[in-house]
Amino acid sequence: MQGRSRLKPITLTGEEQTQLEEWARRRRIAPSLALRARIVLSCGGGRSNREVARLLGVTTQTVGKWRTRFVACRTHGLLDQPRSGAPRSISDALVEAVLAKTLHEQPPHAERWSSRQLASALGISQRAVLRIWHAFDL
Repeated sequence: MQGRSRLKPITLTGEEQTQLEEWARRRRIAPSLALRARIVLSCGGGRSNREVARLLGVTTQTVGKWRTRFVACRTHGLLDQPRSGAPRSISDALVEAVLAKTLHEQPPHAERWSSRQLASALGISQRAVLRIWHAFDL
């Protein structure tokens, strides 16, 4: 198989091994990061992309992507990168204000806030209030 490119070998330091194992087993971590850690740990044993993909139930392209990214940037390369798109238009202070009013204040002449009332009281859109409520399961 002369046309086949050689896999980049992965040799883990003790610190990287510990970090990846922690990410792979920790419950309170993004599932995507845990999967990336398991991919790199599996690649560290000298397995091919195809073997790792079969073992973990992902595509060979996914394994190749994270193997390459790890070789280039080590554990930092497995973290989520900033995404393109418009920057946030709602500040943390505004989110906090919506949550505080929703949870700790009662609107005049009503038992609880409607999204329209709260939006009007804070000078933001109803849709913004709804997005915040949904983000915090309110």
